[in-house]
Amino acid sequence: MKITTILFDLDGTLLPMDQDRFIKTYFGALAKKLAPHGYEPKQLVSAIWQGTAAMVKNNGEKLNKDVFFDTFRVYYGERADTEQYLFDEFYEQDFDREVSVSCGYDPDSSWAIKQIKDMGFRVALATNPLFPSSATMSRIKWAGLDRND
Repeated sequence: MKITTILFDLDGTLLPMDQDRFIKTYFGALAKKLAPHGYEPKQLVSAIWQGTAAMVKNNGEKLNKDVFFDTFRVYYGERADTEQYLFDEFYEQDFDREVSVSCGYDPDSSWAIKQIKDMGFRVALATNPLFPSSATMSRIKWAGLDRND
C-alpha cells in the first residue's frame, strides 16, 4: 500500500490554541454581536452549548446547522429562524477579527505542510464539523495555511 495523503489535526496541532481561552473569546465575541438584538449572554451560551451537544450526537441524517438551530429554537422560538443571519454575519465579519487573537501561530506548521506537499503528498486537515465553513476557513488561515496551496 502506497501512502498518498497525510492527515493533520487543525485545532491544537497546526493551530496552537488553549481551548479554554478560545471558547471564552469566541463566546464573548458572539455575545457582543447578539446582545444588541436582545440575546442575554448567559442564556445564549447555554443554548449554544446545547446546540453543540446536539451536533456532536448528530447521526448524519441532518446537516449540523439544522441540528443546531433545531436546538436553538427550543430557547428562542421563531427568532432562531428569522435571525440566523446574525450568526452568518458574525462568522463572515467578526469571527476572524475577534477570535483569532485567542489562538497562537506556529510558522513550522505552514512550513511542514509545504514540505509534505513538495514531496508529492496530498494533505488533509481534520477538525470537528461544528463551525460553519467560513469559520473553518478562518482557522485554517490563522494556522498560516491557504486551502488553495
